This record gives sequence, structure tokens and C-alpha cells, in this order.
Amino acid sequence: MKIRGKTWKFGDNINTDEIIPARYLNTFDADELGRHCMEDVDAEFPKKIADGDVIVGGKNFGCGSSREHAPIAIKGSGISCVIAESFARIFYRNAINTGLPIVVSLEAARDLRSQEEIEVDTVAGTVRNLSRNKIYQADRFPDFMQEIITAGGLLNWIKKKGLFKK
Repeated sequence: MKIRGKTWKFGDNINTDEIIPARYLNTFDADELGRHCMEDVDAEFPKKIADGDVIVGGKNFGCGSSREHAPIAIKGSGISCVIAESFARIFYRNAINTGLPIVVSLEAARDLRSQEEIEVDTVAGTVRNLSRNKIYQADRFPDFMQEIITAGGLLNWIKKKGLFKK
């Protein structure tokens, strides 16, 4: 899977309350959640981003509560991928389950700046900075996790595999 977009840089320990404030947890509607993604960190963020853009975080991205609303809000906002030095464990799993591509790359997370054009290749495990002509290595997902993300999440993957029984 190749993803191309503009970067939006955030720091360490971005928690799920910052990704989607608790006052919006009364819905699972991705579009509604997306309209409020990261607004407590940057009130204008939902208005500034374009479909396909990429969030770049530091260490421990997605820490805090275990809500699935956080990756749903990110996807609903139009963000196509999150790159970070590291992810909180439950956010990592929720991102895969909801089909949000996440990429671990210490090098990219530290060097990328906001507003740079990048291309992420989740199969090759690379992040290419098109603005500064640099390539960063990233952790690569195993094939079955690639399939889950490509299918749009775990439930879609289960249905596609014919594993869903009523």
C-alpha cells in the first residue's frame, strides 16, 4: 500500500483525549468524529488538513484510554496514515482493527517537519520525504496485518475471508 500526503507534526505522548476529546464520544460516526480530530491540540486542525494527509507523532502516540474512537476519528478526518517513533500498545491494536495504517519509524518521526510531501510504502517499509529527497526505514507489518489494513479493518477482513458466521 502506498500513501501520499502532506505531514502534520505533533510531539510525544499525544493521548486519545487529545486525538478525540471525550465530549464527542457519544457517537461512532467517523465523519462526525473526524470533524473534531486533534482540535484540543490545534483548534483549526480539522479545517487545515486534506484527504490523504499524514500525522507524524513522537514517542507513545495514542497513549491514554483504550477507546477505538481515536483511530476512527483520525480516519474520519481524512488522515491516511500516522507515523511515530512508537505507539501506545492499545492504540496500535485499535488502529489495525479499524484499518488505520500506522508506521513505526524513529528516523522519520524525528526528521519530518510539518507541511512536507511524503510517500509511505507500507509493504516495503519505507517513508520517502519528497520535499527533501530523503528515505527513511520503517517497521514493516506482517502480510496478514497488511491484509487487515487493506481490507479496511479486522471486521472487513473477517468477512472477506468468509470467517464471519451468524
